[in-house]
Amino acid sequence: MPLFVSSPPQPDQGLPPPLAAVPVPWKSTDPCQGHRESPGALVETSAGEEAQGQEGPAATQLDVLRLRSSSMEIREKGSEFLKEELHRAQKELKLKDEECERLSKVREQLEQELEELTASLFEEAHKMVREANMKQAASEKQLKEARGKIDMLQAEVTALKTLVITSTPASPNRELHPQLLSPTKAGPRKGHSRHKSTSSALCPAVCPAVGHTLTPDREGKEVDTILFAEFQAWREAPTLDKTCPFLERVHREDVGPCLDFTMQELSTLVRAAVEDNTLTIEPVASQTLPAVKVAEVECSSTNTCALSGLTRTCRHRIRLGDSESHYYISPSSRARITAVCNFFTYIRYIQQGLVRQDAEPMFWEIMRLRKEMSLAKLGFFPQEA
Repeated sequence: MPLFVSSPPQPDQGLPPPLAAVPVPWKSTDPCQGHRESPGALVETSAGEEAQGQEGPAATQLDVLRLRSSSMEIREKGSEFLKEELHRAQKELKLKDEECERLSKVREQLEQELEELTASLFEEAHKMVREANMKQAASEKQLKEARGKIDMLQAEVTALKTLVITSTPASPNRELHPQLLSPTKAGPRKGHSRHKSTSSALCPAVCPAVGHTLTPDREGKEVDTILFAEFQAWREAPTLDKTCPFLERVHREDVGPCLDFTMQELSTLVRAAVEDNTLTIEPVASQTLPAVKVAEVECSSTNTCALSGLTRTCRHRIRLGDSESHYYISPSSRARITAVCNFFTYIRYIQQGLVRQDAEPMFWEIMRLRKEMSLAKLGFFPQEA
């Protein structure tokens, strides 16, 4: 019959059921004999299995603890690595911020230097332009003055050429050689044998061509105190301004009436050209012909005077400034223009300091020039040979 082994009841700890509840089969060592193992062997087997059942949960717990400790170590190492990376990234970011700040300062400095350089360049350019404009203005002024002087010299040379042309051995100019005048013609011109373009400072007391002393002027002279005072005031500071009392009187009493021709528009232009010293008087080309043909030329050269409008023999023509237009003028108109030009030439010489005389001789020379303007206005002019 089967043998059952009873054991005391134990609390339920998740262990396998007791051996009493599990039937133990017989183990035969020899199939011929058919005997079973002893109860002691069964007890030992159950004890060993119980011991194995108790060691299983402890090993599982140990493995779980080991896994937990490994994960914690991994987490700690990962956090330390991330902290190191974060610290390194922060350090690199700080270095880059410093580099950006330094580059920003360099850029600001370069921009400031560029602005200063641009401002200095613009200032220098404006300065150069201003200096160039000033030099150009000065050059233009000098050019204008030089042209004025050239025109004045050309007018004087033209006048000298006219004198040379109109006084030849075959046909001498009796104005330049008063000894050739007849007694009837020499009477009204007694004491006035000097040429109107020659000042008293340059007129010699002895005529070199003739070799004898000129006849002294027998007309009485008396200085007008008002005119002399105005002249002395002007002589202290010579000027060509028409507003000063001296020149204002001369313009009103002599220059204006002498240059007041029938053709008013052209008269105004002629007066402005005379005052600006830009008028040129030229002899007509026919004057250069031989003397034997002069009579034939005169017969065929009758023109109309551009200033008076009268039909007269015009041996001279005038040109205003740089204009290419010419105007033919009669001898009377030429004498009036020449008288005014002589007056302005003399006062320009005084202004430039070329006349070195006392006040009274200069005053009388100016009065003589004013007298010529008055006579020319009244129609008295020298006859051309």
